[in-house]
Amino acid sequence: MRTLHVLDHSIPLHSGYTFRTAALLREQRALGWETFHLTSPKQGEVSAPFEDVDGLRFYRTPAPRGILTKLPLGKELALMKQLETRLEEVAREIRPDIIHAHSPVLNALPAIKVARKLGIPVVYEIRAFWEDAAVDHGSTTEGSLRYRATRKLETRAIKQVDHVFTICEGLRADIVGRGIPADKVTVIPNAVDIASFNLASPPDTELLRKWGLTGKTVIGFIGSFYAYEGLDLLLDALPALLEQRPDIRVLLVGGGPQEANLRQQAERLGLKDAVVFTGRVPHSDVNCYYDLINVLAYPRHPMRLTELVTPLKPLEAMAQGQLFVASDVGGHKELVEHNKNGILFKAGDRNSLTHALLSLLDEQDRWPELKANGRTFVENVRNWRNSVANYTAPYQRLIGKSI
Repeated sequence: MRTLHVLDHSIPLHSGYTFRTAALLREQRALGWETFHLTSPKQGEVSAPFEDVDGLRFYRTPAPRGILTKLPLGKELALMKQLETRLEEVAREIRPDIIHAHSPVLNALPAIKVARKLGIPVVYEIRAFWEDAAVDHGSTTEGSLRYRATRKLETRAIKQVDHVFTICEGLRADIVGRGIPADKVTVIPNAVDIASFNLASPPDTELLRKWGLTGKTVIGFIGSFYAYEGLDLLLDALPALLEQRPDIRVLLVGGGPQEANLRQQAERLGLKDAVVFTGRVPHSDVNCYYDLINVLAYPRHPMRLTELVTPLKPLEAMAQGQLFVASDVGGHKELVEHNKNGILFKAGDRNSLTHALLSLLDEQDRWPELKANGRTFVENVRNWRNSVANYTAPYQRLIGKSI
C-alpha cells in the first residue's frame, strides 16, 4: 500500500496541523503501509527538493514566482499550479496507489487533476473549511461573496474525489448536508499518542520563580493565540476571579495573531501583574510549562468553526492527567463529558466561565476522578491506533485489494 499525502505544511513547523499529520503518518507506517509526503509552497522557502524530519521524508514545492502572485486571487492560482506540477512529478516517480490530499481545498484541486490524469484514486481529508478559517482570520465575513465562492469551491472538490475523510462528526454532518453520500465520508477523529504524554509532574521551582508563579494558583493556556480560542474572554473573567482568589495568575504560553491585542487588553483592565505572557517556548519544554498549571482553560468562542471542529488540546490535557474547563461549543462536546472527564461552561459567557473555574478550584476532592477519567478516555477511545484504523476499509475499496 503506497499513499502519497499532499499537505499544506509539515514538521519541523509546529502547529496542530503538523502534529496531527505526523501522528497519522507514523501510525499508517506502523500498519506496514508505505507513506510519501509532499508539502505545498506554504511550507515556506525551500533549499532542497526534499527534507528528512524525525524519520519522515517530505518532498517540498518551491514558492511560485512572477506577476500572477501579485494579483488578487493570483497568489492562490499560482500556488495551485505550482503544486500541481510538483505533485505530478513526484507521483510519476513513486507511483502511489492513492493520492491523499489534506486541507485546504488549494491542495485538493491540484490533487484531483493529477490523480485523474494518472488514473489514481484520490481522497480528500478535511480538517476545517477554508471559508470558516478565513472568517476567523478576518479576511472575509460569513455570507460574503468570497465566503460563498470558497464554500462552492470546497463543495465542488468533495463531490469530485473518490472518498472524503474528516476529523469529527460536526464536519461530517456538514459534508453530508452538501449532498455527499454518507458512506462516502469517514471520520478519522483527533487523538493522542499516549506514549508521548507523561502524567503531570511537580512543577519546576526555578520555572515558577522565573515567571513569578511561586505560591500562586495558575490558570493556563498553551498554544496559538487565535481569535476563536477565546482568550479575551478569559482575561475579561479575571477581575472577578481575583476578587474571590487573589492568588490566581493566568499563564499564556505561545503566541499568534492575537498576542498584541491580549497584551493591550490586560493593560487596559489593570491586569498586567496577573497575566504572564511567556512567548513561544521550545517544543521540548512544553511539558514543563504544563506542570506549572493548576487548571487549563479552553474558552473557545461560539462560531461555525468551533462548533464544527474538534481541537487536540483537551485530548492532550487528558493524556497528561490535567484538569481543564472548556466552552460548550460543538467541537468540545464531542470530546468532553461534563463533570466526567472535564468541565464545560456556556460558550461566550464570562460569568459561566468564572463560576466553572472557581467551582473546580474549590472542589479539590473531585480532581483525582476527573484526571483518571480523562486519561482512561484517551487510552481506550481517542488514541491514534483506533483513529487510523478507520482508513483501512475505504482504502481497500478504492484500490481493490487487501492491505
